[in-house]
Order: sequence, then structure tokens, then C-alpha cells
Amino acid sequence: MADLAVGLAKSVVEGALTKAQSAIEEDSKLRQSAQRDLVFITGEFQMMQSFLKLADDERTRNIVVRTWVRQIRELAYDVEDCIEFVLHLDKKSQWWRRLLPPFVSAARQPLDEAIAEIRQLKIRVEDVSSRNARYSLISDSGSKPVVVHQQPPSAARAAMGATAFHMLVEATDITKRQHGDLTQLITKKDGGLQVVSVWGTGGDLGTTSIIRKAYSDPESCQNFACRAWVKLAHPFNPHDFIRGLTAQFYANTCQELHEEALRGVLTRSEATQDDYLKEFVRQVNDVRYLIVLEDLSTMAEWDAIRTFLPDKKNGSWIIVSTQQFEIASLCVGHSYQVLELKQFSADHSVYAFREGSQGDREKAEERPAEQGVSSENILTCKNSAATEWMQEYPIIGRESEMNELRQHTTFARFHSFQVISVWGIAGVGKSALVRNLFCDRILANGLFVKYGWVDVSHPFNLRDFSRSLLLGFHSESLQANETINRGTIRFENPIQECRDLLEHHHCLVVIDDLQSKKEWDLIKAALLPRSSKKSVIIAITSEASIATCCADKEELIFNVKGLQADAASSLFHQEVQRKNPDSSLKDLREEEAAKLHELILKCGGLPQVIVEIAGILAKKTVTLMDTVGSTNDRFMHTLENNPEYDSLQGLFSWMYSYFRSCPDSLKPCIFYMSLFPRDQSPRRRRVVRRWVAEGYSRDSEDNSAEQNGEKFFSNLLDLSIIQHPPQLVTATSGDRRMISCRVNGFIREYIVSRRMEENLVFELEGCCEITTQRTGRHLIIRESWDRDKIVFESMDFSKLRSLTVFGKWRQFFVSESMKLLRVLDLEDSLDVQDADLEKMLKLLRRLKFLSLRGCREIHHLPSSVGDLRQLQTLDIRHTLIVNLPGNIKKLQKLQYIRAGTSIQAQESSTPCLSVPKFCGRHRQFGVVVPRGINKLTTLHTFGVVNIGASGGKAILKELKDLTQLRKLGVSGINRRNSKKFSSAISRHVHLESLSVQLDKGSQSCLSGIVLPLKTLQSFKLHGPVEKLPVLKIDELSMLIKLDLEMTILTEDDIKLIGSLSKLFTLRIKLLQDSKVHFCVKEAGLEVPTYQMVKVLDIGFNSNFEVTFGTNTMRSLELIKAHCCNGSSVKFSGLNNVTELKVLLLKGCCDNALKEELESQLAQHPNEPVLEQEE
Repeated sequence: MADLAVGLAKSVVEGALTKAQSAIEEDSKLRQSAQRDLVFITGEFQMMQSFLKLADDERTRNIVVRTWVRQIRELAYDVEDCIEFVLHLDKKSQWWRRLLPPFVSAARQPLDEAIAEIRQLKIRVEDVSSRNARYSLISDSGSKPVVVHQQPPSAARAAMGATAFHMLVEATDITKRQHGDLTQLITKKDGGLQVVSVWGTGGDLGTTSIIRKAYSDPESCQNFACRAWVKLAHPFNPHDFIRGLTAQFYANTCQELHEEALRGVLTRSEATQDDYLKEFVRQVNDVRYLIVLEDLSTMAEWDAIRTFLPDKKNGSWIIVSTQQFEIASLCVGHSYQVLELKQFSADHSVYAFREGSQGDREKAEERPAEQGVSSENILTCKNSAATEWMQEYPIIGRESEMNELRQHTTFARFHSFQVISVWGIAGVGKSALVRNLFCDRILANGLFVKYGWVDVSHPFNLRDFSRSLLLGFHSESLQANETINRGTIRFENPIQECRDLLEHHHCLVVIDDLQSKKEWDLIKAALLPRSSKKSVIIAITSEASIATCCADKEELIFNVKGLQADAASSLFHQEVQRKNPDSSLKDLREEEAAKLHELILKCGGLPQVIVEIAGILAKKTVTLMDTVGSTNDRFMHTLENNPEYDSLQGLFSWMYSYFRSCPDSLKPCIFYMSLFPRDQSPRRRRVVRRWVAEGYSRDSEDNSAEQNGEKFFSNLLDLSIIQHPPQLVTATSGDRRMISCRVNGFIREYIVSRRMEENLVFELEGCCEITTQRTGRHLIIRESWDRDKIVFESMDFSKLRSLTVFGKWRQFFVSESMKLLRVLDLEDSLDVQDADLEKMLKLLRRLKFLSLRGCREIHHLPSSVGDLRQLQTLDIRHTLIVNLPGNIKKLQKLQYIRAGTSIQAQESSTPCLSVPKFCGRHRQFGVVVPRGINKLTTLHTFGVVNIGASGGKAILKELKDLTQLRKLGVSGINRRNSKKFSSAISRHVHLESLSVQLDKGSQSCLSGIVLPLKTLQSFKLHGPVEKLPVLKIDELSMLIKLDLEMTILTEDDIKLIGSLSKLFTLRIKLLQDSKVHFCVKEAGLEVPTYQMVKVLDIGFNSNFEVTFGTNTMRSLELIKAHCCNGSSVKFSGLNNVTELKVLLLKGCCDNALKEELESQLAQHPNEPVLEQEE
């Protein structure tokens, strides 16, 4: 969480810097002294910004540094608030002060207050900077602490001498830094005694681990009958050396002689020195051995040791570890070869020296693997293992993902694409999903002939990786156990053997847990043949950038997200049943079940967390509900600190690592999502507009703040930090513009458990006591709070930036001390009155975001809204406001206006208890806008505007000037203004969403009119409409959503709509009896249409029949049918819609219709379900 706090501090400091630089340029508003102060503040903030950019993991764990970071952030907030006040001072309103006598005009003016505040801020900046010097928070080397290194690279170079160093450079330059692997080197079979010395430029840092890995390698244990690791004593004692070497030979002997070796050690414990010497000579003469000599410091020691270790031509090896370059080179002979084993940094590498001339190449003796089982038997056993695994771990809530991955695999196999990448956050179930696919492909038995699964070990070693993959190919189980297979299969050159298999056979390979692009580059260069592309590789990673690097094309990148709530609950109960069939969790009372459901939601759809908690609770009996309650109350604390959940530490480590490495621009957005309740689904635009108002999403050279905010939203969606709300249809992989979202329960709990440390957010819920600790930048009033006025007025709001209210509003919620408030979000709040709005606009002059959406007791928008000069977002949708005041045109920064409402006249005589919203006369009513609206040139979202009531042609002329519009909604279109409307929007080349409501009696007013729709992604046309306007298919290539209210749908209309290549959602309301046949024929043959449509939403007021052709809507997953006014509906050809999952009836439907539909769906190959909503 410290890294999240640092990221937030960076964002605030960057915002303050931007504002300060803007203020410096505003000479007319600042006096010279304040200019100098701001220049000083800017310079200091630039240095602080540099520190924050370099602040690393070690620094952020330091409590002193974290305190200093918090002080920087708070100071940056205050500087930004002060400068913003200066920049938006209204100088024109102060002209009258100059006419007053001196003794009157001496009264303190706002500009004087601002300049005095800047002076105080300069003092605070100086104090924060000097505090760094007092506590040595920033060293000369940046943000790193001042530490004493064992032996820095420069010291190592000095120690080995200039001549020796140049010798090393010359040697490595010849082969351009030839790389090697110590394990591979010592397992080569050579006749004579071989010596390799290991030396590092940074002392012994890293050398021991490299040597130890080779020493303990399974192949080393297998190839060398005796092994010993000796740390040399100084001065050298030959007797101790022989005694220690002989004892280790016995202790580390090969597995087959283990018992005999133990007896030997016990017997030799009482042996004489002569006995040791005789036994030592016997061993080094008769047995192939591996000896590591640690800390060799002189050639005299080396010469003495070599007298005891003669060359018996039996393939033995000696590894010499030394900190001296000259010793390393002389041990192996005057002609030596240098290999770089590992580079830790630009200045520190570990090298191996071996006999030979630089430039020699290893000539491997190729020998095929010894296979104990035939290929046919291996595949048969893998089939059995796959069947068993899928039965024990059936897939839940991932059926659509499985289908998509099957398609990816088949596509890659037959189109010669080698790599598919699967990615998602830790714990989201990537490996389990791909394991299911792996088993599915094995059982399919046709696409591939060899199957291998390999987990990437870290640190990465290509030879180990290749060996594990080969073991996987030759294993009878789904994944090889290296320990079991160590003695049965041996490989001389595993890298080349892997490459040959992938080149000559159709292999399916899964590479799990790739952690860097460097790992992938090594694998790709060594193993993937370019000439033949028979094999398919599935790479699993937690990083989007690595997934992009691996996949052959963008369409083969698959992002795994968290489970939906229903699937998460099913997985939980399945795991409980698997662990304990007799668990009492299936017999809970209603209130107990609600607590358990809340606990499951907090898991955020992460299968790893769900399975772990289910496993723990399945064991509980008497204390079951107590455990559920305590885990609910202290969810994150329990998971992080209870030893029973130790297996989740890897997940927490990943989260900490992610928050440390994720872009700083995302960190404030991640933090901000915790402001929304877990059980609510805030709209996407609401979230993005708030980010913009808070300064978390800012303009860049290429994109607006809104566009950057949309990118941030997509990034958080990919990471499962935000999720799709529960839905009946699967969104496409490229669909990021969903209407609403939900915060991942697990991520939210993780952030909430830490955010109070930063003193940024405070919530009011339940019954609260008076406390001085309740302060911060963001206040959330929950619906459950008891609205205690005494508690509220005891709080400090002087630094408050956002206020969000859920539930009932009270008049005392607005305070004079909220002068810095930027965001006031009252969406769907109750009891907000016109008088309350008047008070808000009077006191909260710095608002940038004001949402009154859904406050249905607001009738009037006061003219004082024109005083909110910084306002960017105004949302008064679904209020009773019908007019925008004239001085709204003063709001030059206004970018987003959402107004108007919809009213439904229920004229039905049907006995239905309710009439669906989609039925009846459901009309959009816009607001009347004043003249001069064209001055709001920054507007990109505007609607719904009542064109007819706002002056018709005059307002359309002004609308024409708003060329930056991306979303526009209008009502009141009729015969008199329809052509002018078409002309007005013809220049709107950025328009992505258009909503048009025709006047009553104007059903055909758009007939023959061409609407410019080239950039549209969403188009809504209600009237009803008798005939569609002229629509050009080549100009509708971007359309994703189409919503039409028509009297009847003709064959030409069906053909036109069916050719929209990207259409995802089709919503049609028909008002007359009709038959709709979704089938388009050309030359007597049916052609593919509606290929991308996944949602079909149909409403009708009368009898209606829908028929699906054999080649239409092949991707359709959801049909919504709205039954209105006692109408009836009939569906034919449902079996042709092969991907159908749900048929949802809304409104009143008779039993005969339901029985008929149930009968049809029972015969459907996909077994869709029938649901009904009143």
C-alpha cells in the first residue's frame, strides 16, 4: 500500500506543478513577490517529484520516508488549491474598489489573501525541504539509502588491476559476451579432469548461488558418484582438507549407495589419518567426482591441492570459486575461454573460466533420450489423467471462456500461428482454466500428438526449462514430476531435443508463470523453429505487456477475469462438498446464508481465494458461523495474518509487486474505486468524470483527459480491479464501454484495509461516535448512517475534496468550511430539495463535478450555477428540471451536460401488475437551452436538448458550432427542423453516440434524409419511426449498438441492419402486428447476417412472430422479449441460434407461451434457460 500512497503523491505533485507553472505565466493576476515565491515552489516541487519517481521498495518501507511522502502530498494538495483559486479570481468584479477612498479600499481583497497564502506555502515548502536534509532522506545517489557495499564494481576492478581487467574485456569482446550455463558445462562428458573457475566483478555476490545450483542439480547428482564442497581454511591445512573431503564424499554420495555411505561415515569417525589418506586416494582414483573449492586465494594453495587430485581420465570436475581475477584465469591454464554465467547489473556479472581458446564452441555428443514408455502408452495414460482431472475439477462459470480458447487453439493450429497468450491477475484462475483446456485437447485426440506442461522456475534457466518440458512430453501424467523421472530419462542436449520435437511434431505446450519478456525471448530464440510451425504454445502470465510480446497476433491474446457472483458461489459450495460432504454449510438459515454470501463477494471472484476459504470453512463444525463472522469483520487482516491462509501469501506478494510496478497514473484511480460500495454498480461515465475532476486523469499531447480516463478504465477492467456487473450475456473482448461496473470485492477490501493509514478517506455508517480522527480529503456518507448532526458538525472539512452521499440527504450536509470541495455526487439521493441546491451553489464555488442525477424533487436549476467557473461536469438527468438558466453559458470549462428525463404513459388495460419500461409510450423529454450555448466550445457530451422548444432553427445553428461533441441527445425533431438538424450535425466528425426522439406525429420526418453517422458507435431513434432515414452501410462500420422504435420492420430494413459488421446489441420496439424474419437471401441462397449480435431486445404492443434463418445471429446469446398490453409472441427457428443461453420474458405472458418456449428450448443443442421478469 505504501507504493499506492507514493503513486498518489506523484499524481498530486504533478498536478500542483502544472498549476504552478500556469500561474507563473499569469502575470496580470500576481504581484512580483508572489511570482518569485511560485518560481521557488516550482523548483522545489520538481526536486520532490524526482525523489518520488526514484522512491523504491526499500525506501517506501521506511516509516520516516512514508511520513515525508505524506507531507509532500498534503503540501501539494494545498499548493494546487491555492493556485487554482488565484487562476480563477474574477478581476472584473473588483473594479469598483478602485473608486473607494483609501481608508475603505484598504480592506483585504481575495488576491491579497491568495498572495499571503502563497507566502506561507513557500515557508512550508522550505521546511519540508530542510526536513529532508535533517533526516538524510535523499542521498547523493538518488533515493537510495546510504549503505556500505561489500565491494562495489569499481572497487573490484581496481582490485584486479588495470591489466587484468583489460584482459577480461579483450576476452569477452572476441565472442561479443558469449553466454554459458555452469550446469550444462559440468555435465558434459569429457575424459580428463576438468577445471572451471568462477569469478564475479562484484566480489562473491551471486557466485555462491550459481555454483550451488549446478552442484545440487539432479543431473550432477546422477553423473558424479561423489561430490564435495570445501571452504578452504587460511592458512591451508592439507590434513584437514583431506579429512573434510573424504567425509563429504561419503555424505554426498549417489542415491544408490546412500545406506552404505552412512555406515561408512560412522565407521570412519574413529579412523586414523592414514586411513583417511588411503580411502581418499582410492576414491579419487576409482570414482568420478565433483569438487567445489570455495575461496581459493593463492596459487600456492592451488598447487598443493592439485597434488592430491591427479588426472585419472575419469571425467571428474573441479569448480574453483575465487574473488581474484588472476587466480581464476591461472587455475585453468594460460589459454582459457570466458563465459558470462549471469549479468546482475551493468557493472556486475559472474564469469566462468575454462581451458581452451576464446571462440571455441561446445560440440555436444547428441544422444536420444532413453524412453521407457511408448508414445501410444503415454497418450493413453494422459487421456486417463485428463478424464480424472476434469471429473474432479469441473469447470464453473467459465464455459464461454473455454469455447473461446478452443477456437483460439484450433485457429492457431490450422493457420500456422505458434503462440497464444493467456493473462490475468494473480489468483484469477488462469492456470486452472488452461489446465481444463489442456485436458480437453488431450481428450479431443486429433489436433496434436504430443502434450507438455511446464512451470517456469525462477531464477530462469533455459536448460532446466527444456529438461522439464521434455520430461512432460515423456510423462504419463499431465505434468512431469522431475524427481520421479530423474533416473529413468536422461537428456544429453535438452534444448536441441526440445527444438526438434516442436519442429517435427504437432505439439501442444503450456508454459505457466512467465514473469519477464527476457524469459520469453530466450525461450523463443532457442526452442521455436522458424521453418516449421506445427506446434502451438500457450503462454500464461500475469502481465499484459508480456502477453502482448508472446502472442503471434492480437486476436490470440486472452484476458481471464474474475468469476461472476453466481459462479463464485457455485465454486465455493463445490469446493466445500469436495473437502467435506457432510459440512453444515449447506443447511444455513437465511441470515447465516446472507453473511456467507457477503464473505464470498469479498473474494472478488478470485478462485484461489474462494477455494482457500472454502477449504478452511469446510473443516469447521461448532465454530463455523463464528469463523464466518470474524473473517467477514476482519477479512484482509485474517487472510494476511492467519497461518491457515499461508498459501495466499503468493497472491499478496503479487499484489504488492503490482502496486509497486503499475503506472503511477493508475494508482490514484485504483485507490479512488474504493469509494464506491461493493454491492453497487457505478456508471462508467460517472467514474471517469470524477477522475477528471479530481485531476487523476489529465490532458496529454495526444488525448483529452476524458480519453485518458477511458484508457485507465479499460486497464482496470483488464486487471479485474473493476468488473462487469452481473449480466446475462458475455461481453466481447474488445467491449470496454460498458454502462456500469463493479469494484472487485477483494481488491476493494485490500485498499480499504490500508487507506486510513494515509488519512485520505473517512466514511460515516451505522452509529458513529465523536472523534477528532475523522478527517481527510474524501467523505462518504453511507445509507446506513443514522444522520447524527452533532457527529457531522464535529468534523473538519477544511481540506475536503469530494462528498458522496448514498441514501437520504440532510440540509446540514453542506458546510461553509467545504470551500475546497471539487466533487459533489448526490446520484439517486433522496429528499434533495430546491432550497438545498441553492445553498450548495452559494457555498461550493470550486465545484468541478456536480451530479444531481435521480434527485426527483429538484425542479429548478438556479442562475447562480453560472458562478461555478471551474465546473466541468453537470449531471441533472432524471430530475424535474426542464430549463437551463441563461448564464450557464459563462461556464467556459463545462465539458459534460446530461439533462432531461423519460416519462412513460401507462395506457394499458391489461391485468399485468406492472408494465415493462420498454413498452407503452415511453418518451424522452429534453430540456430547453438558452441562446449562446455555442460559447461552450469544450462540450463533448450534451443532451437531451429539446430542439423544438429551444428555438428550433436558431438552436440548431448554435449546435452546429459545437464541433467537439462526442455524445449528443436531442428531442423535438419534426418536419420543420429535421433537415436543419441533419445539416447541423454534419460537421460533428467526432460524434460517437447519437440519440434522436421525434415529435408526436412526425413519424416520417426523417424519410429520405441522410444522417452523417460515419463515426457512430451507438444510435438511438425513437418516434415511432415509419421509415428509416437514408443509412449508408459503408458509413456504419463502427456501429455497436442500435435502438429503434418503429411501426413496422420491412425486409429492406432487415437486410440493411443485418449487414452491420460490428453490431453487438440490437433493440427494436414494434407497434403494429407483424412478422419479422431474420433471414437475408441473395440469388435464392441465405447469406450470413447479424454475425456479431449477442443481444436481441424486442418489444411489441400487439401480436408478433419472430423467425430465425439458418445462417443468422450465430453469436446470439440473449433474447429479451417484452410482452405489452396482453400481446402474444411466437418464436420459430430457435435451434438455428446455436449460442443462445437465455430467453428472458418481461411483462405479462400466458402459460401457453411459456410452455411452448420451454418445449422449444428443451430441444435446443445449447440447452438455454427460460427466465421471466414481471
